[in-house]
Amino acid sequence: MGNGVTVGVPGALTRATPRAGCPGGRLPPGGGRTGAPPTTPVNVVEAAGDRWLVSPYGRVGWVHNLRADATARLWRGDTRQTWEVEEADAATAGPVLRAYVRKLPVTAPFFDAKPGDPAEAFAAEADRHPVFRLARSRT
Repeated sequence: MGNGVTVGVPGALTRATPRAGCPGGRLPPGGGRTGAPPTTPVNVVEAAGDRWLVSPYGRVGWVHNLRADATARLWRGDTRQTWEVEEADAATAGPVLRAYVRKLPVTAPFFDAKPGDPAEAFAAEADRHPVFRLARSRT
């Protein structure tokens, strides 16, 4: 089936997730030589009544993988979920990016917009910070 995430996220972000109230998870890439595929920590943010994956670090490996196969397999502990994802356009991504930076301020240095800026300021840089909506659960 499709691919998942292939790049790491800095430890400070991973440690900040529970304190910030953002549920986190891990996305596994396809394949792996050991039979236990490596995973990449990601954060799921809730905004506008939906759940979203945000790439504060730009077009990293897992973004390319989700664009190639719009299936995200999220692991958290023993819980595994498979989701169909949809990439957001800039207007939709703006408020999500703002919510993400406010909930995870450790990511703020990677954005030109500041946490107090309007959603339009975040929408202007949405092409550098892809956002995916967890659209339909397959599990």
